[in-house]
Amino acid sequence: MTSASKPELPRHIAIVMDGSNRWAKSRDLPAKSGHRFGAEVAREAVYSCLARGIKYLTLFAFSSENWVRPRKEVQSLMALFVTVLKRKEINQLHKRNVCLQFIGNRSNFSQKLQKNMREVEELTRNNTGMTVIVAADYGGRWDIANAMTSIVHKVTSGELSADAIDVNLIRQHTSTSYYPDPDLCIRTGGEQRISNFLLWQFAYTELYFTDCYWPDFDDAQLQLALDDFANRQRRYGSHDEQETTSD
Repeated sequence: MTSASKPELPRHIAIVMDGSNRWAKSRDLPAKSGHRFGAEVAREAVYSCLARGIKYLTLFAFSSENWVRPRKEVQSLMALFVTVLKRKEINQLHKRNVCLQFIGNRSNFSQKLQKNMREVEELTRNNTGMTVIVAADYGGRWDIANAMTSIVHKVTSGELSADAIDVNLIRQHTSTSYYPDPDLCIRTGGEQRISNFLLWQFAYTELYFTDCYWPDFDDAQLQLALDDFANRQRRYGSHDEQETTSD
């Protein structure tokens, strides 16, 4: 068996949902319209992944850098979060056995929004059909720094020895410690960068970039990404010719 194997479906997909503002601008619509349509597309993306049996989906909803955007746009995004987290929307996901979790520094959000997040997590905690991870006020550098801070506290308190620090220990202290690393990251909107998203977790993630704006990203666009992924070989640092033998 070769160490470089062709994957079929990814177990975990991460998506940078980019292009909503430009989509709205191209239609002479306000930015909030792009975000509203984008939220509907996010919901459909969840159902598309669920139908395919994909177990984990991480959506980059709001980065730690997004706070510098115009105040009205940030307020619009916050209002959209509240709308999406309404019980009717969540109940539909709950009925489909979807677990929702949030990662990021949620302390900057309003108390109402933080409460909604906790209620959603508690309601769907035991669902096993699929896990949707929403990255809100999240940054990859923040995640790594936060993990290191937690480890340092444990070392200084005597709970951990400095000699125990290794890759696995650091991973256990990241925001996604309970989930497998993404197999595939999709970025819409034409930009080809990861924008401080899941820096630690993307060590061997396959990257797929599309010019399609996020509000236009439908099931057919998802399938294009999955087809591209299925034709790749995941080497994890090895060469094509490297083989492992077994009796």
